[in-house]
This record gives sequence, structure tokens and C-alpha cells, in this order.
Amino acid sequence: MNTLKEAFDLASPDFTLILKTLKPDLLIYDFLQPWAPKAAAELKIPAVEFISSSSTMTSYMLHVFNKPGIKFPFSSIYYRDYEIARIEKDESSMPMEKLEEDKKRVRDCFYLSSDIVLIKSFKEIEGKYSDYVTNSTGKKVVPVGPLVQEPTLDDGESELITWLNEKEEKSTIFVSFGSEYFLSKEDLLEIACGLENSKVNFIWPIRFQKGKDVELQEALPKGFFNRVGNRGKVFKGWAPQAKILEHSSIGGFVSHCGWSSVMESMKYGVPIIAMPMHIDQPINSRLVEEIGIAVEVVRDSNAKLHREVVAAIINQVVVEKEGEFVRQKARDM
Repeated sequence: MNTLKEAFDLASPDFTLILKTLKPDLLIYDFLQPWAPKAAAELKIPAVEFISSSSTMTSYMLHVFNKPGIKFPFSSIYYRDYEIARIEKDESSMPMEKLEEDKKRVRDCFYLSSDIVLIKSFKEIEGKYSDYVTNSTGKKVVPVGPLVQEPTLDDGESELITWLNEKEEKSTIFVSFGSEYFLSKEDLLEIACGLENSKVNFIWPIRFQKGKDVELQEALPKGFFNRVGNRGKVFKGWAPQAKILEHSSIGGFVSHCGWSSVMESMKYGVPIIAMPMHIDQPINSRLVEEIGIAVEVVRDSNAKLHREVVAAIINQVVVEKEGEFVRQKARDM
């Protein structure tokens, strides 16, 4: 993220020149570019911020910025103690000047927007949080929908669909933690054992940090592949998430609750087994539980996952009668 911010900032002079040349009727920008609306204002071009995170996270963040020390008015939205501890640890590792600069960047991008802000969401699920943003800041929130691209299949990915075609309807879960998070060795082990113990079919692309040459056989429990057999499809790298989620055999999504993943899950009516990691993901997880389309795998007080809980929540969401409400709610989306 720091590299991206630096790259954006270096582009500022050229961006101003582009605005002068193109003279657009409207500028839409994101939360990392406070210089963009300033440049537009100098040229009398209206500028609107597009927020790609949830209205819920936006309302929570602005509340913390504007009313520090005052409890957020929606009790179902919060960070657990171990999540707060991680945030504090991450912030303590940053120079105070840098931390305040980043907060100012986010605030400026929001308040320099014209009378409205665009948010990737829809009112039916986040109406009260969008209204809170509007009432507390004076900026009208315009939800622009989930903005999920139509799924495509690249060469070499048809094997995954062929494998899914062999599975019964709603019998399989997709496991993915996004493009920016890498599982710890401990989390990887507990998730693998939880998947094995659940007895549910699963497809699981695993990503490792660049430069780490890790073999799956070494990373996963000894004998894992033999025990799960054709019930599990595990491989290194990337998978066509939307294409998999729309498949009829998918009955659950083990997700970190990144907002784009949440939107895709809603679009395709797939209930979520939530395993939030950091930043906005815990807030998104609380939201989808509140809506009724997810059940969270809650860590212990030391932020540790437990395989028994992983397996139990997977079975609850995908198989057991107790999870029928969540399954139906996801379908109704």
C-alpha cells in the first residue's frame, strides 16, 4: 500500500496536466489521492470520491475520526479485543508522523468530495450506515451497487470447473483469503485440519509470499492429500473466484470478508464462513452476520484459530439444519 501511495503522489503533476488537457465534466477519485480533488477544484471541475469499502466501515472510520472515545452507536459493529490489539501493534510500528499523515489523507479525500460520495454497496443491506454517514458529515451517500464483473474463464482453468461439475449441488465450499493476505503457518494448519474434519468437498487455492518457494506437501499436514482424496482440490496460486462462486456445486465460501469478495458472494447467493484477518474485514464480517448471510469462525482470546471450530462452522453453514436460515438468506440476496 505504501508503494501504491508513493506512486500515486509522484503522478500528481502529470495528472494535473491531464485534467487541463481533457477538461472533463466530472472527476471520480479514490481514497488515496487527496491531491486529485484539489487539482480539480483549481480548474472548477466537480470531484466525487468513490469508496470501494463498505458503508459500514466508512461510517465506523469516520465516527472514530470525528468522535474519538465515544462508542459507535450500532452495537453489532465492533472490533474484538484481539483485533484491536493487532491494529494497535500495527500502528505502533509506524512513525507517528506517518500514521497521522495517512489518517489525514483518508479524511481529506472524503471531505474534499463534492456534496456526494459514491460507495460500492446498496441501500437494502447498509441503509442505516449510509444514512449515518450522511447525517454525521453532510455528504450524501450514493450507493452504486456491488459492481461485480461478469465471470470469465482463462485457459487452463477449465479443469477446475470440470472438477466442480462432478460434485453434487451445494456440496462444496470455496476457500480464499484474497490477494493481499498470506496465512500464517498456524492458521494454515488449523484451516487444513478443519477442512479435513468437516468432510465437506472444498476447492482451495493457496498463495505464499513472493520469493518463498514452499511446496504444498510441506506446508500442509502430513498425509493430508491422501486423506482428503478427490474431496479436496488444493493448488498454489490464483483461482477464478467469481466463476467458482456462481457454480451450482458451491454451497459456502470460506472468506476473509474483503468487501469485493462479500459483494461477489451476495451476487451469487453463497453463504459465508467468515474468517476476517485485519483492517476492514472484521467490520465486514460483523455486517454479514448481522444481515444473516454468514457465520464467523471466532478465534480464541489469543487470536488463534481452532480446527474444531472451523469444521463445526463449515458444517453448520453448508450441511446442518441449523444453517438453513443462513443458506436461504444468502439465496434471497
